[in-house]
Amino acid sequence: MVLLSLAASHHDLDLSVLERLSADAHAVGRDVVSGLAPISGAVVLATCNRFELYLDVDDTADPEVVDGAAAAATRVVAERSGYPTERVAEVLSPVAGTAVAEHLFSVASGLESMVVGEREIAGQVRRALTSARRDGTTTSALEGLFQAASRTSRTVGSQTGLGAAGRSVVGVALDLVEPTLPDWSTVRCLLIGTGSYAGASLAAVKARGCTDITVYSASGRAGQFAADRGVDAATSDLAGALAGIDLVVACSGAAGSLLDADTVRRATAGPLAVVDLALQHDVDPEVGTLPGVTLVGLATVAEHAPEGTSDTVVAARRIVAQEVRTFEADLRTRDWDPPVVAERRRVMGELATVSAALSPGSARALRRRVRTALHKPTVRARTAARVGDTATYAAGLAELAAIDVPSLVSGAGAGAAVLG
Repeated sequence: MVLLSLAASHHDLDLSVLERLSADAHAVGRDVVSGLAPISGAVVLATCNRFELYLDVDDTADPEVVDGAAAAATRVVAERSGYPTERVAEVLSPVAGTAVAEHLFSVASGLESMVVGEREIAGQVRRALTSARRDGTTTSALEGLFQAASRTSRTVGSQTGLGAAGRSVVGVALDLVEPTLPDWSTVRCLLIGTGSYAGASLAAVKARGCTDITVYSASGRAGQFAADRGVDAATSDLAGALAGIDLVVACSGAAGSLLDADTVRRATAGPLAVVDLALQHDVDPEVGTLPGVTLVGLATVAEHAPEGTSDTVVAARRIVAQEVRTFEADLRTRDWDPPVVAERRRVMGELATVSAALSPGSARALRRRVRTALHKPTVRARTAARVGDTATYAAGLAELAAIDVPSLVSGAGAGAAVLG
């Protein structure tokens, strides 16, 4: 098994490129697993500022197989995004081995986010794994990788407090539009969308003191979403819902703009702040050119996001590094353990055969001798596997292979007489 990732993020790409790459994210995972023989599993992590594909490539010592898997997956992404394969190959950075865990653990902990320390990414990592399970594209290796990433995120949060300040993409966006708004206690807000990001956005708006919140959903899910959260649901079309609104927060992620300039022009004459958190633009950029309208999108958030250079971030990166070492040690132990298990089973099989010919007392004594003989080389091999010590591992495995139950009986004195 080889873990491989292909990643692109806001650090290197314009958000419009990420939008195209993420347009059909779930289909990419299914296509990769069903159509590419060396790849047994895939998890796609597509958020407002990154597109990442994590792959489980069948065990091989040939790096050309891994390179071929990366190239084949790149072609799938190209087909789904509409970009030429050469362009996708330029923007997707391939990483294999230990660096895969290091990157994902950092991402899950909010260290690679547009707003360092943001909390939403941890949930997005969990949902990426859930989606892969639903699509049938995950594997035990990818399960272990993503579950370890989630544990790392929790450890970073509990031990460093990173994210405790509530920094997030929506938080930075609200900071940017706040000067154009009346007092939060009088702000009338329209929330467009009912997904997981809408829930985080709603919580952020409420935390500022806004209580007059209406939810609109083009899919018709606003009623239940609003009822569950104690806010109002729009009873009219989007233009009607805009009447008297001070702030629009759009995060539906629907394909194509839901709010265009003509709708805003017809629906409201007063000052309006609009926050568009959707990667695929819920709001037509032309809305930002209207008089009295302030439009903040993800690109603006990226420009104003605070940098993560504090001691807290340094401490978080230390934790990530330690968790990566632990993950790699666990992974190596699992990978190297089958020969150890096989030798132990061989010995226990011999023990069962020989014990059948012994008296109960002699059989008990033999079992103690066998357990003693197995213990030290087993511990030696597994400890060596955990730290990657191939020489000591091989020595421990050779010692296990040399254990011969009939020889133990011959050296037992009383047992030999029974067999004779």
